[in-house]
Amino acid sequence: MDKEINHIIRRIKDSREALGYSYQDLAEKTGLSKSTLQRYETGAIKNIPIQKLEILAEALEVTPNYLMGWEDEPNDDIHTIAAHHNDEKWTDEELQEIEAFKEFVKSKRKK
Repeated sequence: MDKEINHIIRRIKDSREALGYSYQDLAEKTGLSKSTLQRYETGAIKNIPIQKLEILAEALEVTPNYLMGWEDEPNDDIHTIAAHHNDEKWTDEELQEIEAFKEFVKSKRKK
C-alpha cells in the first residue's frame, strides 16, 4: 500500500512542478488549502478522496488514472483533440462537458 501511495504522491508532485505551480498556485486552482496539498505530497494524508484526486488531476492537466498509476501518459488524447479542435477557445463549462463525454465514452469500453 505504501508503494502505491508513494507513486501517487510522486505523480502529483511531478505534475505540479512540471507546470511550475507553487502550493499557492495549486490551491487557487483547486480550492484546496496549501497545507492539505502539502500533506498530500508528503504522505501525511494517505487516503486522498477520489473527488480530490479528480480536482487535482484537472488542475494539473492530467487524468485521475494517470495520478493513480493506471495510465502511463499524463494526458488523454480525446480531451486534447476535442479541446483544440479548430483552434476554438473553450469555456470551463464546455471543457467540463467534454470531460464528461470522454468519461461516458470510456465507460462504454469497460462493458
